[in-house]
Amino acid sequence: MQRHEPYPTLERQREADQLGMMLFLGSEIMLFGALFAAAFGLFLQHTPDVEAASGRLNLWLGGANTIILLTSSVFVALGAEARGRRPRRLVACFLAAALLGILFLAVKALEYAREYDEGLMPGTAHAHFASGPQQLFMNLYFAATGLHAVHLTLGVVLLLVLALRERWRPATAAAIENAALYWHLVDVIWIFLYPVLYLTRG
Repeated sequence: MQRHEPYPTLERQREADQLGMMLFLGSEIMLFGALFAAAFGLFLQHTPDVEAASGRLNLWLGGANTIILLTSSVFVALGAEARGRRPRRLVACFLAAALLGILFLAVKALEYAREYDEGLMPGTAHAHFASGPQQLFMNLYFAATGLHAVHLTLGVVLLLVLALRERWRPATAAAIENAALYWHLVDVIWIFLYPVLYLTRG
């Protein structure tokens, strides 16, 4: 790693990198935390409606995506651990994780298509809901999973860039560690989204 101004030492520069990443991840946690709080409040006030709306989500596609993301996190961890010593392993692991991320997005797109056909997507011409709280739940579902998909897409791009540039100009240890932290955060967010959205069924 090369030292840059205004840091007097590499150690101070590394600490600043870590602090910046922690602040960024903290802001992301607060963002999704607000969505979780909204879901919890909606559940407390309209439990039967939330259970009914959750029951219309595809439990198995959501579960498959959970397995896909957990597996991708294993690859990211193995790739980050190999940095500086086994560049080919890093490239292979990051590419595998990125491909799993793309598979996650493909499954989610299939799920969205099914929900559109079933009239569960708010704002569409043939959307229909049994009650207002059920519509609120579906609004929250699409907002949370859509936002998560955007974060996952950025993570896929990040992993692909790091993997593809490894041959010409390897990334710094801090860049690889921060990318791994970001990916794990996206994974952990989904681990919380899955039970909050899919497992609150009656």
